[in-house]
Amino acid sequence: MSIDELFTIAVEEKASDLHLVVGMPPILRIDGNLKPMEGREVLSGKVAEELVYSILTPAQKALYIKDRELDLSYELKNLSRFRVNLHWEKDNVGMVARVISKKIPTMKDIQMPEIVFDFLGMDQGLVIITGPTGCGKSTTLAAMVDHINTNKSKNIITLEDPIEFVFKPKKSIVKQRQLTTDMLSFDNALIHVLRQDPNVIMVGEMRDIDTIAATITLAETGHLVLATLHTHNAAQTIDRIIDIFPPYQQQQIRLQLSITLKGIVSQRLIPKIGGGRIAAREILVNTAAIANLIRENKIAQIRTVLQTSASEGMVTMDQTLADLFKSSLITKETAQAHMLNPEMLD
Repeated sequence: MSIDELFTIAVEEKASDLHLVVGMPPILRIDGNLKPMEGREVLSGKVAEELVYSILTPAQKALYIKDRELDLSYELKNLSRFRVNLHWEKDNVGMVARVISKKIPTMKDIQMPEIVFDFLGMDQGLVIITGPTGCGKSTTLAAMVDHINTNKSKNIITLEDPIEFVFKPKKSIVKQRQLTTDMLSFDNALIHVLRQDPNVIMVGEMRDIDTIAATITLAETGHLVLATLHTHNAAQTIDRIIDIFPPYQQQQIRLQLSITLKGIVSQRLIPKIGGGRIAAREILVNTAAIANLIRENKIAQIRTVLQTSASEGMVTMDQTLADLFKSSLITKETAQAHMLNPEMLD
């Protein structure tokens, strides 16, 4: 059993992730559910080490042993790419590999609402994709970047950890920079990116105060910035961004965000009737009313504006889930399990 064989099975089974855990057989996540690989033996510590170390260079192996964590990308030529996280568990090696399709989906493939196409037509501002781990944020970002790449002549710079989808330049230049190999940190790369003549900047994750501050400043200085954040809805996203700053800075950030923010797409992947999963999305558009609520720190009122602004392209998660249920794409139970107000379907 080689690591490439396991990766190949993961792709063939249409898994989203492959887990290696000592004391268990290799495990796949398929349609959100964990499933042991059929016919595979329980992994011993020695076998798990051999599998994991087989994809590492000597320098990567030394770093992994020293830091006890390592993120990297791995590619099976002509098949797929993988975003790999290595860690330790009970003093044994552990691995989770996310399967990254070789084919970058289009915006239509992932059924992105028309208003998001409008976001990508803008020359500057901040567009944030949010959601829990494994909800397709990276895939959505890739579709957005490739839409610009296909339709516009821009200089697109991506900052990633690690590089996932690989873009082929079409009408645009696409420069992909990976943490540790191409840049030392996100915030350091964001400081220097202004000298690289960018039009569009993709930030893989706004993970700390320095990265968030630099991202907002870039959106303010005439660039379109696409970024992700681990939050569950639009209002929580705005709260998270503001709350990470010390109190004396928060009013300034509210003002900057009210000006630079173009939209927020919050998404989840929901089990679909008949198998597979479908994206449910909440869309916030930064209209004058939303910008005013951000400036005045009335974030709690954003949900009300979302509910009543369909004509502006906005939609709440509950409204999307109700529509998916009415279209017979998901069950009532699934819809209600993910709703803030499940009684709306009673």
